[in-house]
Amino acid sequence: MTVDRYIHLLAGSFILLSLAFGVDASPIFISHYWLFFTAFVGANLFQFGITKFCPMGWILKKLGVPESKTNCGV
Repeated sequence: MTVDRYIHLLAGSFILLSLAFGVDASPIFISHYWLFFTAFVGANLFQFGITKFCPMGWILKKLGVPESKTNCGV
C-alpha cells in the first residue's frame, strides 16, 4: 500500500471511531469531547488541500511506506 491509501484509511477510521465515541445515539458513546478529534482530522484534511503538506504523510514516509507505485497498468 502507498502513503495516499494509508492516509485515506487512517483518516476515515479516525473520523468513524471518534464519531462513534462522541455521538449520544452511539452504543459506545464516551464523551462529546471526542468530536474535537473529528474536527482535528477534518482541519488537517482542509489544510492539506491548501498547503499540500500532510503531517501523517510525512510520518508514513519516514517509516518507509512507499509514496506511489510505479507499476504500469495497475
